[in-house]
Amino acid sequence: MLAGRAARTCALLALCLLGAGAQDFGPTRFICTSVPVDADMCAASVAAGGAEELRSSVLQLRETVLQQKETILSQKETIRELTAKLGRCESQSTLDPGAGEARAGGGRKQPGSGKNTMGDLSRTPAAETLSQLGQTLQSLKTRLENLEQYSRLNSSSQTNSLKDLLQSKIDELERQVLSRVNTLEEGKGGPRNDTEERAKIEAALTSLHQRISELEKGQKDNRPGDKFQLTFPLRTNYMYAKVKKSLPEMYAFTVCMWLKSSAAPGVGTPFSYAVPGQANELVLIEWGNNPMEILINDKVAKLPFVINDGKWHHICITWTTRDGVWEAYQDGTQGGSGENLAPYHPIKPQGVLVLGQEQDTLGGGFDATQAFVGELAHFNIWDRKLTPGEVYNLATCSTKALSGNVIAWAESHIEIYGGATKWTFEACRQIN
Repeated sequence: MLAGRAARTCALLALCLLGAGAQDFGPTRFICTSVPVDADMCAASVAAGGAEELRSSVLQLRETVLQQKETILSQKETIRELTAKLGRCESQSTLDPGAGEARAGGGRKQPGSGKNTMGDLSRTPAAETLSQLGQTLQSLKTRLENLEQYSRLNSSSQTNSLKDLLQSKIDELERQVLSRVNTLEEGKGGPRNDTEERAKIEAALTSLHQRISELEKGQKDNRPGDKFQLTFPLRTNYMYAKVKKSLPEMYAFTVCMWLKSSAAPGVGTPFSYAVPGQANELVLIEWGNNPMEILINDKVAKLPFVINDGKWHHICITWTTRDGVWEAYQDGTQGGSGENLAPYHPIKPQGVLVLGQEQDTLGGGFDATQAFVGELAHFNIWDRKLTPGEVYNLATCSTKALSGNVIAWAESHIEIYGGATKWTFEACRQIN
C-alpha cells in the first residue's frame, strides 16, 4: 500500500513539474520527493529544488535580453553616425569628384608613400579654385605688361595687335571668374555648372599660355641663354621643370639659386633629386610651418633661410661627404653650418632632377601641398665646395660669378611642364 502511494505521489509530482515548466526554460527533469500525505505536493516539490533552477534560468534570460537591448541601441547609434558621415561624403564627392583621393598633409612624407597624381587637376573646392584661376590671370597680365614694354622697344604691328587680342581675352576671363564667384556667394551654382565653367576657363587659360609663350619666344632670341627665370604661379601637382641632365656621383657639392616667393605657409620645394630606390636623395624643401630643410639620402638638416617676403634672395648650400659638413649662405652671407649630415654617403648618379616639385617616386608622385610657388633662376650645381668669396660673387651678380660645372643654368638644359613659364630674369638687373 505504501508502495502504491509512493507511485501516485511521483506521478503527481511529475504533473506538477510539467505544469510549472510550461514556459519551456530548457530540458525537463522529473524529480521524486517523499512528502507527508497531507502536504501540498506541488508546492513542496517546487520549493525542494526546481524553483531555484527556474529562477536562475529566468534571471539569465532577463540578463541576456538586457544585453541584447544595449547592443541593439549601440548598433542603432553607430548606424546613424555612419549614415550621417556617408551623407556628408556623398555631398562632398558631388561638389568635388576627386576629393576622395586627396591626401591629408601633416609631416614630411616617406619615399614612395604618396600616389603619383602628376597631371591631375587641383582638388580644391570651387571657390578656392576660382581664386587660383584669378591668380593665374594676374600672372598672365604681368607677362603681357612685360611684352608691352618689350614691344615699345621693338615696335611691331603684328605683336601689338596680338597683344591687344590677348588682353581682351584676359578681360573676358576676369569677367567670367567674377561672375562665377558672385554665383557661388549667392548659392546658385550646381555641381555640373561648376565643372563646365571650370573646364571652359581652364581651356581658355591653356590657349592664352600658348599664345603668350609664342610672343615670349621673340624675347628669348634677343637675350643670353642664362638670363631667364622660371615662374610657378600656383601650388599644383602638375607645374614643374625638369633638368635634362642627371647628376654624377658626388662626394661634395655646392647648389646655388635665386628665389622669390611670398607663399605661406612654406614656399614649397625649389628642387628635388631622386634616384632608383631613394626619392629623397637630395631635396630642398620648406613645407608648412617648418623651417627650410636640406635632405640628403633622407637625412635632414634645418637651414636658417627666411625668403618668403616677396623679394629676390640668393641662397647656396655646400656639403662634403667627409663628416657630413654643410654650410648655408643667404644673399652672400653665411648664416648656418653643421655636420653629420649623411656622412660618407656619396650623392648617387642616374637620377631625375626636378625644379618646383618634391618627388615621391622617380620623376613623379608630386603633391600639390609641397609644390614651390614663386620664381626661380640661376640654378647651378658644382661638384665641390665653393669658397665664401665665390658665393659672394654669385650673390652680387659679379662678372666674376661662376657657372656650375655639373649643372649650369641655361634654357637649353630645362624642360617645363604644366604651365610653368620662362621670362627675363630680374634680380641682377635690380642689384645693378
